[in-house]
Amino acid sequence: MIWTAAFLVVLVSCADPEDYCYDEPSCDPYSWGESFPLCHPLLELHHSPINLDHHMIRNDSLQPLHLEGFEEVQTGHWTLENDGHSVVLRVGSGMAVSGGGLPGTYHTVQLHFHWGGPASNGSEHTVDGHRYPMEMHIVNMKSIHPNVSAALDDPTGLAVLGFFIDVVYADNLHFGHISQKLSSVAHKGQTAKIKPFPMMSLLPKHNMSQYYRYQGSLTTPPCSQAVVWTVYEVPIYISWSQLAQFTSQIFSTEEDAEQVTPLQNNFRHIHPSSGRTVLASRDATLLTGTAAPPPRSALRLLHVVTLGGIALRL
Repeated sequence: MIWTAAFLVVLVSCADPEDYCYDEPSCDPYSWGESFPLCHPLLELHHSPINLDHHMIRNDSLQPLHLEGFEEVQTGHWTLENDGHSVVLRVGSGMAVSGGGLPGTYHTVQLHFHWGGPASNGSEHTVDGHRYPMEMHIVNMKSIHPNVSAALDDPTGLAVLGFFIDVVYADNLHFGHISQKLSSVAHKGQTAKIKPFPMMSLLPKHNMSQYYRYQGSLTTPPCSQAVVWTVYEVPIYISWSQLAQFTSQIFSTEEDAEQVTPLQNNFRHIHPSSGRTVLASRDATLLTGTAAPPPRSALRLLHVVTLGGIALRL
């Protein structure tokens, strides 16, 4: 559909791809506001990502979301792309998200990833100040809007499902649908076709009732404050080698560039909640007096071993 294609251009490419970056002072997240006014932290207050801690309110009405079509194999093909800022999987039509306190039905249009480097974690949201190795975002657009402009002008125009990604030693076979194609999109501008698979196979399907909800923004320019965030408590697990494919084998430059630049640390910095209420679902456990601090990621433990027992704060 035309509006879906236009939406992806705005959300993923965000105007000229050269207009923002993550690792150069002239265009990193702290300077995005110079080119994209909505990204300026002093002009707008409801930025994302945020730190998730025990200062939240349980809402028993926040039950599991209805994920229509997530258990099914969709028709046609999906497209994996390196847009210079992330690896994006465009999923076409056939899936939708509703319920769980969302103000309407949202059509699923794409998912993408944020990660760190070979020796650093790179999730966008943090939990009690701890950053996970990666984070996956499933982006959904409210079905009532006729075009992109209307959705981005609506404070609840988008619904993004955020999933932390942690590491173990064994490959995640379901995640292999994506990781096995990464070599085909190693460089900016490259695309690859992927045969659709059940989206639910990627997700922590037995823990989908445990999540956190708040109102925020896109974490990339234009930083529109149009996102209902649902961040899940239980992470997706992938292997060390699958993680390394992102942190070491994806590049923000074209294949024929004179200097090849690894795409690393593509996450926006944490922003204050600025008085926003962060809600915990009925079954979430990260509440004062109800849960121990979240476990340290296996990645952090590896660093302790490989650096001679000297623990680094990542």
